[in-house]
Amino acid sequence: MTLCRAFILLCLTLLPSAGRAEETVTVRRQRDTAKLNQPGGGLIRPENGVRAVSTVERDFIDRQSPTATAYQLVALLPGANVATSDPFGFSPSTNITVRGLNNDAIGYVLEGMPLNDAAYYGGYPSQFADSENYRQIALAQGSVDLDSPVLNAAGGLMRLQFLDPGLKPGGQASVSYGSYNMNREFLRLETGEIGGSGVRGFVSYSHGATDNWRGPGRDTRQHVDFKFLREWGQGARASVLGSWNNTITSWYPQVTQQDFKSYGIGGPNNLAARYDVNDANAGTDYWRLWRNPERTLYVGAPVHLPLTRRLSLDVTPYTQFAYGNVPSGSTLSEIGLYEGTAPLPDTLDLPGAVDGTATVRANYTQRSYRSGFTATLHYKVGWNDFLLGYWYDYTDDNEQQSFTAVNAMGYAPDIWAEKRRATILLANGQQLLSASDHTIAQTNALFAGDHITLLGGRLLLDAGFKMVMLQRNGVNAMPGPQYHADVNDAEPLPRLGLRWRFNTTDQIFFNATTNFRAPDETAFYNSYDPTSGAIEVAAAPGTKPEYSISEELGYRHAGRWLIGRATLFNYNFTNRQISTLVSENGSLIQSTINAGGQTSRGVDVELGTRPWHHLTTYVSGEYLHATIDNNILAGGDLLPTRGKIAVRSPSLQAAASLSYDDGHVFVVATVKYTGHQFATFMNDERLADHTTGNLALGYRFSDTDHLHAPTLRMNFINITDEHYLSGVATPELNARNTTGIYGTTITGNAPNYYIGGGFAALFTASTGF
Repeated sequence: MTLCRAFILLCLTLLPSAGRAEETVTVRRQRDTAKLNQPGGGLIRPENGVRAVSTVERDFIDRQSPTATAYQLVALLPGANVATSDPFGFSPSTNITVRGLNNDAIGYVLEGMPLNDAAYYGGYPSQFADSENYRQIALAQGSVDLDSPVLNAAGGLMRLQFLDPGLKPGGQASVSYGSYNMNREFLRLETGEIGGSGVRGFVSYSHGATDNWRGPGRDTRQHVDFKFLREWGQGARASVLGSWNNTITSWYPQVTQQDFKSYGIGGPNNLAARYDVNDANAGTDYWRLWRNPERTLYVGAPVHLPLTRRLSLDVTPYTQFAYGNVPSGSTLSEIGLYEGTAPLPDTLDLPGAVDGTATVRANYTQRSYRSGFTATLHYKVGWNDFLLGYWYDYTDDNEQQSFTAVNAMGYAPDIWAEKRRATILLANGQQLLSASDHTIAQTNALFAGDHITLLGGRLLLDAGFKMVMLQRNGVNAMPGPQYHADVNDAEPLPRLGLRWRFNTTDQIFFNATTNFRAPDETAFYNSYDPTSGAIEVAAAPGTKPEYSISEELGYRHAGRWLIGRATLFNYNFTNRQISTLVSENGSLIQSTINAGGQTSRGVDVELGTRPWHHLTTYVSGEYLHATIDNNILAGGDLLPTRGKIAVRSPSLQAAASLSYDDGHVFVVATVKYTGHQFATFMNDERLADHTTGNLALGYRFSDTDHLHAPTLRMNFINITDEHYLSGVATPELNARNTTGIYGTTITGNAPNYYIGGGFAALFTASTGF
């Protein structure tokens, strides 16, 4: 404690005229009882819209581990099934499904700016923001807002909001230390109003590092968040905000069920701590060959302008950059190689080659640029709130697979693989590549709607229509039959919703929504065997987009002591798309399975209490029945999958939280149960159910002359040290050999799974100033 307070006081001495921040959401004073102990401990709030939404508030976020990602923070909400690989959230090997729909079927939006991967739609929550800067995280499980800049969100929308900067100078600082040599430092500086400009802002920086909880390796993360805001007139506001993230993470191998039963969290289920070309894997499992560096930058500028008494304009321009390398240990022959379908005359001279084959690092780099904007006009007249808008999005995505030689100590230079001279070059000076594709995609979306309020606000009607047009122009630079890969998709997306309020506490709501998702980029490019030039995976540019129709019917109650919601939902999919990973040349490449039709039905429930003697409770649950509607094509035959349960779709989930917070002492205990889920479309292998629990406890001191609410807390993650498989990483069609509809034997492949993070404890000292 002494060291922590000394660190914080040292930070304060470096700040000129630092005062206390007055934003009550940012730093909570003891007298701010309205913000203390929110319903359900910050896991539920009253809602009034036409769709199901669950929200995590600042009150809950404040008491969780400061390393927790957006996925981990929403894990208790109904429908959210989170799979992690480490307890602290550093690893990118994480996943979330909502009502059985994978993370790449969810939209991620930070104050109007999309955060999804430009090529594969997935989300990377450790890149989004530091948890200290979130005001709230809202998860709409079934549908998205009409003006949301996403086109993949059949699984709903995760909407992230930053805190607004404080009105006076100040900030927040914290230090953390915990299991596996984990350390983290965080500092946010608030400018207050700058001069007489009306502009105020914050900039934060964090640094964190941790050893792998299983196997060798160490992860590091540096992160910057910022937001500058100006408000004026009758609700006008403009801001500039963003995040910069730089990480180097170590790979946690995904395992089969058989390997997990045999070795658990040890032995061959981990990478090797030392490089040894004489081991069974020829040194390809050396952990340094699997280190994953990534850097991202997100910048957005949301603006709200009241133009007249009835007319207003919302505009959000954004720009983004992302670069990363997902490498792996592999082997490469010195002769007889192909680039695409073209044989290479080159004879390579690789260090450490044995019988013409050497260990190398296989790089898989992705460089993406993205920019765009949304613009929405609102016109209010009578009981109508009309909206008319346009979304434009431009992405430039370049992906390559190069190779880097490994020396006798297992060292391969430039883990970013940005320097050509550090990779293996051919005699003509060009890089040796096993894949190279470049895609430019443009999205144009027009939308219009009406938000109608009748009968004194008791009846709310929403009607809308969105036309999405997606154009992709791709180039496969590898020699072979494919060069251009151009695709155009256009989909009309109507929607309807209503809400009826019986009284001040009870209401029902209904909505019907359509959603559309174009295939991942991997569907558009051939991949080639580097030893024969044969096509390993043929492009399928004619792949039809996924289309879905969803309905929700729900009831809400917001009483004096209890807030709750129950929602019935139904989905119907055509050309259902399931993301998985395939091994190609030693690298793990993302791929997509077209699962045809699917029907998903179920019910979500969540209940939270308002504070009673400083105690609040929260419970949530989901029942899901998701079935495949047709037999799936496998080679030249059909797998008999009709009527089977969809993958990654646990039939039962339940969560509970109990919180105590009297302004000084706080304790939060949470538990999550996830039922079994199938990993294959044939339902011949499934992931067992599991239960995990977390505990947070701490103490807030009263304000001092310089410090506001200094706080000490302990977070215990996976408190029972459960060793379990947390999620399905690579779904397969069938695990066992299966006879198809036409009598062919279809060979089975074992799915791979994430191993959930083990027990971890984390101490944090923090304060506002």
